[in-house]
Amino acid sequence: MRSSQLETPALTRHYFRRIAWRGHFRRESVLSGFGLTLGFTVFYLSLIVLIPLSATFLKAAEGGSANFWAAISAPRVIAAYRVTFVCALVAALINTVFGVLLAWVLVRYRFPGRRLCDALIDLPFALPTAVAGIALAAIYAPKGWVGQYASDWGIKIAFTPMGITIALIFIGIPFVVRTVQPVLESMDFACEEAATTLGANRWQSFRLVVLPALIPAVLTGFALAFARGIGEYGSVIFVAGNMPMVSEIAPLLIITKLEQYDYAGATAIAVAMLGISFAMLLTINLLQAWTRRAESQR
Repeated sequence: MRSSQLETPALTRHYFRRIAWRGHFRRESVLSGFGLTLGFTVFYLSLIVLIPLSATFLKAAEGGSANFWAAISAPRVIAAYRVTFVCALVAALINTVFGVLLAWVLVRYRFPGRRLCDALIDLPFALPTAVAGIALAAIYAPKGWVGQYASDWGIKIAFTPMGITIALIFIGIPFVVRTVQPVLESMDFACEEAATTLGANRWQSFRLVVLPALIPAVLTGFALAFARGIGEYGSVIFVAGNMPMVSEIAPLLIITKLEQYDYAGATAIAVAMLGISFAMLLTINLLQAWTRRAESQR
């Protein structure tokens, strides 16, 4: 038997495999013209995301590795990192707990003023961040509506990391609520009813039936609130006090260096923040993917 006759079935299988591979991507694409839409997507992402980030890395590398390390490891910069990331993490954790609770109440209960409460959740989205910062500073200042009573107990809220955390809670709560709320609305009550008929109480039904389905959405809301808190500037500077080594945030330090024409130092701090934020968000996304995979295998 000739070798060409032996190669024909293999070539035929390879040809049909290529056709199936192309057809798969054609079926997956919503817009017509896969190559055109893919090219536009890559161009748009490069123009909006990749090129600015690349310019930031190149600008930070101009001074050399020694100057870069000196810029990102200064004691004032380390303190700003600590204030920024700790306050953002604490605010995101608080928003996760109370955001799930708010979403649960808005979805599962009917009460007077429910639509108003639902609309107020989106207020931090529409409110300018500077207005939010001024309002929070006026309320929590030592002579403010709430701050004066806290001062009587020896508690200082405004111009401290506590004030920063409160500001980040204010601007981050909609991310958790609006992420968890659609998942709760799409849940089938039959699963909870089945758990109840099998003898589960309300807490067991929530922990074993509802919570596993909510975990991916909760992690997404946490990641969004955390990312917003890291980069928040407008609503924080008015209530932070901006005292170096105490309540100075990293975005404000970047602005300060830009005003001093220290572009290399500003971009170095920005690159360091970008790297830390990317690592933390990547960890959250991997954990989210793991929970979804574990849930699908049940």
